[in-house]
Amino acid sequence: MNPTRPALVLPLLALALLTGCTSTAPEQEAAPPPAPGQVSLPAPKEAPSPTASLAGPVRPGEVRVEPGPFTDRVSLERLTLDKGAAVGGHLTVTSDVSDVLTLELRAAFYDQQGQLAGTGTFHYEEEESEGAHLGPRAAQGGIDFSVPAGKLTSAPVTAVLSLPVLVNE
Repeated sequence: MNPTRPALVLPLLALALLTGCTSTAPEQEAAPPPAPGQVSLPAPKEAPSPTASLAGPVRPGEVRVEPGPFTDRVSLERLTLDKGAAVGGHLTVTSDVSDVLTLELRAAFYDQQGQLAGTGTFHYEEEESEGAHLGPRAAQGGIDFSVPAGKLTSAPVTAVLSLPVLVNE
């Protein structure tokens, strides 16, 4: 074996490793870790806006229920379009027997041509004071509601009711 051969191979191998293993791409900065106690949550989703016009025929006095994430957990009964200015009815939770803590109902009001005439919202929050329950118990009998129309552009003849918020125990 030639004694000069390892002496030549080692420097060439070191040079190949140094030039072959380096990158010419710019280094990317790593995202800084979140500060202690800082939590990043996704932004709350907004309920979709009502459609500008109804699909299908407009039936005077009709109240439609828009299917949503909570409509299969409740029963909406005695729905009425009260003089075109409010949607009234009764909501009962059917999925379990827990009390409703927070509830939001929205109504979109439509005119004879099926065009959006206005909207309204009903909010419910269970109130408790010093351990005593105030207000209706949703698990025991449901909640009567009225969703008034606000800022109508024309006389509504039909409405679409949606349930974007339901929090129960």
